[in-house]
Amino acid sequence: MDTLVVGQLFLDVVFAGLDGSPRPGEETWTADFGWGPGGIANMAVVSARLGASTAISAVVGDDPLSALCADHLEREGIDVSGLRTAAGWTLPVTASLGFDGDRALVTGGTPAPRGLAEILDPDVRPRVAVVHVDNTTHDVVRPLVDRGTRVFADLGWDASGAWDTTVLDGLDGCYAFVPNDAEAMAFTRTESPERALEALAAHVPLSVVTVGARGVLALDAESGERVHIEAVPVDAVDVTGAGDVFVGALAVASLTDWTLRERVDFAALAAAITVSRPGGAATAPTRAGLVRWLDEHPAAADPARFAFVRDAGP
Repeated sequence: MDTLVVGQLFLDVVFAGLDGSPRPGEETWTADFGWGPGGIANMAVVSARLGASTAISAVVGDDPLSALCADHLEREGIDVSGLRTAAGWTLPVTASLGFDGDRALVTGGTPAPRGLAEILDPDVRPRVAVVHVDNTTHDVVRPLVDRGTRVFADLGWDASGAWDTTVLDGLDGCYAFVPNDAEAMAFTRTESPERALEALAAHVPLSVVTVGARGVLALDAESGERVHIEAVPVDAVDVTGAGDVFVGALAVASLTDWTLRERVDFAALAAAITVSRPGGAATAPTRAGLVRWLDEHPAAADPARFAFVRDAGP
């Protein structure tokens, strides 16, 4: 197995192209709509579409939405044997409303009633894994690392606003952490993405901070190599799931012998294509779709920058 994703599963419904936040008493229509499995499933979908053999480990309920998501994931070519059913629990639903160049999220439901360590197959040996980590998931990360897996950590948004720094203890043993600039600065108590990147390098061998229109910063703590790549120029239609697509694509790129710059460029390209379409991470490109997009957008895609995408693949 190339890629395993472990964490919280949702059903995502995505409304993009809105003129603004809906106001009480009004109904707003948009043709820019999509749906699909969300949360940790976003990384699984992009991994499978980019050609990696992919499996998911998550809790599902015995409700129709859980069955719908499981069927969708299976049709994406993802191994769903790691889904564990919690009787009486209903899969949470997240509505994403896209306006003013960003999105707002509302989630209905409750978190999964079983911990990640309870559901993960103890014998699974993926080459890379993306795991929803916190300071309670050491029993998930460490066995994977001990079996030779490179673990990409996903910490998620802190709705409390506290950004408890002890959560970073969950990065112990992980290979990479890929927050956006706001998350990185909040967790590290720093005042710039660059300083946050350096602070995170004390926790993981590969720290990566996405900085929106400014591109991406990455630092390999072992070699000292640092890169700052430019964002791929696109007209952003829907930014829902862009970070998840980036992480999933970066994990797949780590299966290659590409340089650090090429791996980050590959992930940035996949995320840029996704945000140029309505529907969130459900519109992530396939491996062939990357090349097709490069052919169709020569002005946005420097041939020299992305020649490696054409020449070789994960």
